[in-house]
Parts: sequence; structure tokens; C-alpha cells
Amino acid sequence: MTNQQLLTFLSPPLPYFIESNRVTYLVGEEHPNRANIGVFDMLYVHSGTLHIGEEDRQWSLGPGQILILRPDRWHYSVKPCEEETVFDWTHFQAPGQWEETEGTHPGSLRGDYYNYAIRLPKYMTVSYPDEARAMFAGLHEAASGSSHAAFWERQQRFLHLLQMLDEGWRSDEAKAAVSVAERAAAYLKLNYRTSVSNTMLSEALRLHSNYISRCMTEVFGCTPQQFLLYYRLDQSKLLLIKTDWPIARVAEETGFRQTPHFSRLFAEHTGLSPLRFRKRFTI
Repeated sequence: MTNQQLLTFLSPPLPYFIESNRVTYLVGEEHPNRANIGVFDMLYVHSGTLHIGEEDRQWSLGPGQILILRPDRWHYSVKPCEEETVFDWTHFQAPGQWEETEGTHPGSLRGDYYNYAIRLPKYMTVSYPDEARAMFAGLHEAASGSSHAAFWERQQRFLHLLQMLDEGWRSDEAKAAVSVAERAAAYLKLNYRTSVSNTMLSEALRLHSNYISRCMTEVFGCTPQQFLLYYRLDQSKLLLIKTDWPIARVAEETGFRQTPHFSRLFAEHTGLSPLRFRKRFTI
């Protein structure tokens, strides 16, 4: 899938569900022409063919195929349906950062030690049509409810759908990279208070250090040692706010051997010294 178009959403905040439904177009009917509707429009065809375009791109969606239309583009019917066509549409919004890229271009949005980059295919053929059909049906059912519980159910079902799409398009090699990166991140988070070298990480995962670094850079946008530093700094921020410990103890508790070294790195990454950071965010 080297030419796959991907929509990347940096989360949190998570994309959220707005509304959805299942529609049947008879012969001669067509999708409405719209521009800048302000929401993402996900289309999934069950039967027939839906001919639709976005700006200068056009698709003929057949059974089991999904297309995500952007909220800031012109969407239009390429031609009327030539056979009865049944499809699901789902509107959702993304309050956080997002971008659209070609699959060969990594884009600017990367996950790190607390963010996750959700990557959805703009267009794909699902390999699990029965599961997708059931998932959309459950989403429509939850969307029709007005109770407090219905709100949570439809958001949970929608996030399950995003997870399925996020994982479904990846090649086996890409899935392996995600798995390695997540295992490395878990090890670093568990051992961040101690000195962790690339050799130690390699021995723990039983993988070559260069391969681990490549996987983490692809998934999190940073090397293992950079990830470790960012995570340590993030933990030190919490301790500065939640405790009255001396700066030296905060440095020691978060894996920094020398207080001056910790203070210098903290200031470089936050723009504030540890003491000034504490004073700004505590009463």
C-alpha cells in the first residue's frame, strides 16, 4: 500500500462521533453535492456502487469499501447509481490536530510518550465485511438513542470502529514495528528511574538496538533514549506540582544522576527552570 492516502489524527483529544445512518439509493439517485460541511464523512458500501468525488479525485465504491471525505473539501456525485446501492454514512469530528498524507510520506504528526497518532486509510477494501456491517449497524442503533447511556455507547462503538480501521490497513511489517515500539516504550516506562542503555533495552526485548530505534522512530517520532528523556521530564513535572520535594530529590526520583544536568535539560525543554515551573503551576 505504498500509495495509500492516510488521514492522521493526533490524540488526545480523540475524534468523536456525531451521527450516522444506512441509506439505499435506487437506480438514478446520487450522493448530494456539498462543500465545506465541517465534518468528516465516512462512507461504507454494502451493495451496489457509489460514484463520488472530492475535488479532483474520484472513486467508484463497491461492496466492502470505505472512503473518508474531508470536512474542508468539495464532495460531489460523479454519476448517478446504475444499480440499487446500500451504504452507511458516518459523520465525525476531530477537535485535535489532523492531516492527510500519501502513505510514502510520514507526515508531521507523530505519536510520542503521551500522544497516539491514529492513522486511518482514506480509501480501503475491508477484509472483514461481516464484522464491519455489524459494527455499523450497532453504531446506527446507538445513534438513534437519546439516553445518557446511548451517548457513551455510540462513542465507544465509534472508537472501536476507528481502532479496527487503524489496525486493518497496516502491512504485517508495519504491525510488527508498532508491537516492537510499544514493548520498548513499556520497558522504558517501567525502568525510567534507573539508567537504561540501548544495550539493556536490546537484551530485554531480544532484538537488535538499531531495529528497536527504527521502530520507535517510526511509531513515536523519537529514538529510545529521546523517549526515555521525554518520559522522565514528564514525570518530573508531575512531582514538581504534586510534591514539595527538593529539586535534587525530584531529579533523583526521575532517573537523573546530577541535579544541574536535570535543571539544564528541564529548562531547555520547557523554557522554565524546575523551581520557576513549580511556582507557576502551584498556589
